[in-house]
Amino acid sequence: MGQLEDMAMFVRIVDAGSITKAAEQLNIAKSAVSRRLKDLETRLDSQLLNRTTRQSHLTEAGVHYYQRANNILGEIDVLNEQTSGVKAQIGGTLKMTAPLSFGLMHLNAVIDDYANKHANLSFELDFSDRQVDLVEEGYELAIRIGELQDSSYQAKRLTVIRHALCASPEYLSKMGTPKEPKDLEKHAFLQYGLNKHSNVELTDSQGEKHNVSMPKSAKFKANNGDFLLDMAVKGHGITFLPTFIAYQKLANGELVSLLEPYQLPILNAYAVYPKNRFLSQRCRLLIDFIAERFGDNPYWDQAYLK
Repeated sequence: MGQLEDMAMFVRIVDAGSITKAAEQLNIAKSAVSRRLKDLETRLDSQLLNRTTRQSHLTEAGVHYYQRANNILGEIDVLNEQTSGVKAQIGGTLKMTAPLSFGLMHLNAVIDDYANKHANLSFELDFSDRQVDLVEEGYELAIRIGELQDSSYQAKRLTVIRHALCASPEYLSKMGTPKEPKDLEKHAFLQYGLNKHSNVELTDSQGEKHNVSMPKSAKFKANNGDFLLDMAVKGHGITFLPTFIAYQKLANGELVSLLEPYQLPILNAYAVYPKNRFLSQRCRLLIDFIAERFGDNPYWDQAYLK
């Protein structure tokens, strides 16, 4: 192995957080990773990591080497892309994660089209609502919805995420249709998440906010929006869901949108990636591809907001 490979190996160790995790991500023996790190330190005549049985920390020299190595490896990737041309570089494996419902409902067609454009590209996809640690688990990209908290990541906004309060016509015919926010407290509620309480914030036409505490004993609590959607269609109560989940049922009349004069919270979907890691061409192009496909008026909102 050459010096650049050893440099890339060191960056992977630091990004992964340990030699063990780096070996798992690269699917090679831990002993091989340890040996190459030792060879690199011997060649540099400098210790880069302080290692114990449980963890490792960058030395002062290691911090400097890691920062410069990241820059050098990124420049090499850019040079290779510019020299070879974009088409030749769109290959390898793109490892990404996305929320379960959003991924299965709306990324299938996007990934299909992108894969057809780049026949040499493979995908490793994790559709899950868990908060994946991109660096520790070796992911290149995540799609995330909501406010972003982790400052170690960079993000690009992909599209808007709107919500709807909705119920089936059958439920509303039996229980009545809420006319103002406080009426919601009298209805059966289908709650996303397993928390004890759930609040919904609505904003009226004058800009005044109404924070409504939904019933403490929700009829259903679930960590999956598709299940709640089905329960709402079957007439079990009112639910609060992203329109990317509920749009088809709203469009065909199986669900009715409630309190439409009021504005519900609006979130965003983002492409998220590690801040200190060079973003590959395959990843950058996919992010742009998704953003262009969805836009600020995504097709799922157009389906029922006619």
